Amino acid sequence: MTTSASELAQGRYVLMGVAGCGKSSVGVALAKAIGTKYLDGDDLHPATNIAKMGRGEALTDADRWPWLAKVGTALANPGILGCSALRKSYRNRIAEHAGGPVCFIYLAGSPEVIATRMAARSGHFMPPSLLESQFATLEPPTAEEPAIKVGIDQPIPLIIAEIIEKLRG
Repeated sequence: MTTSASELAQGRYVLMGVAGCGKSSVGVALAKAIGTKYLDGDDLHPATNIAKMGRGEALTDADRWPWLAKVGTALANPGILGCSALRKSYRNRIAEHAGGPVCFIYLAGSPEVIATRMAARSGHFMPPSLLESQFATLEPPTAEEPAIKVGIDQPIPLIIAEIIEKLRG
């Protein structure tokens, strides 16, 4: 049996990956495709976290922990949320606060592809100098986690089609 777009719209999804992997762009397009809302996890960061990253300083787990709880709480209702969720413990924290099952959609790309994308964007608080720390922190989801993996080295419409195909299982 095929899962319909309206059934997909009832899910809780986290688009995850390092800075510059396309969480916002993919999130907006995916939300439109399945008829749900998209929320950017960056909008939930406290000002102190944004200021710290803006200075080129990587966040610590102590910086992230309250933010991750807030991200999870934002998923109390179905929808798509963009959040780096780089470590398994971070994904667990989000899921604990979500109030229901969460599917993590890992937007995977090489450091070279993502560095090129980061260099081309402007107005974002995350500087390209922190990309190395993002990859150092990254723990890709394992087979035991409720997650799918999608390569980002393709146009957004193909990324969306692949995500929907994988979500339908």
